[in-house]
Amino acid sequence: MSVTFELKAEPRGDLGKGASRRLRRAGKVPAIVYGGGQDPQPLVLNHLDVLNQLKNEAVYSHVLTLKFGERSESVVLRDMQRHPFKPTILHIDFLRVSADRKLRVHVPLHFLNEETARGVKQQGGIVSRALIDVEITCLPKDLPEFIEVDILELGIGDALHLSQISLPAGVALATQIEAGSEQDIVVVGIHHAKGGEEEPGADTAAATPEA
Repeated sequence: MSVTFELKAEPRGDLGKGASRRLRRAGKVPAIVYGGGQDPQPLVLNHLDVLNQLKNEAVYSHVLTLKFGERSESVVLRDMQRHPFKPTILHIDFLRVSADRKLRVHVPLHFLNEETARGVKQQGGIVSRALIDVEITCLPKDLPEFIEVDILELGIGDALHLSQISLPAGVALATQIEAGSEQDIVVVGIHHAKGGEEEPGADTAAATPEA
């Protein structure tokens, strides 16, 4: 992982909903870091700094360095609450990382060859993404920035399921998936463009004389 992320925070002593509202009005983000066999630590971060970091998609699937006071901890972004319609972060949960303990995180999917896939370039179809990320488990050293899904050979009517995704070494799906099971959902497929297929029975209707 070539990209590194560092977030500065301060220990937070004033808790409760009222205190959180005051922090947000002051341009701060309430947060908490937990896990690793230690007590949870409430924190507060600068809202503008957080927004700038979130511009890079990789922040969601990287081990981050969280600095507060004289301490520095390795964490991952576990959960984040956003305002329903304002560009505002309401709260962030961080999970402490241990080198010998597996993570369970969501990693974005990057789809390859969407424009040159057989079902698109040769058959005029449209790519339909059913998932944009997938939950995985791995050690921190094996955490991928993203997972590539190559759809070059997909034709119209074809689809890739979770069990067919190629994962990097040391990485597994967070939930074990058996091919063909209900949990083996579609990740991406190619279907006809709207209006690309004749309506069922169109020819019959045209050939039937009016009464």
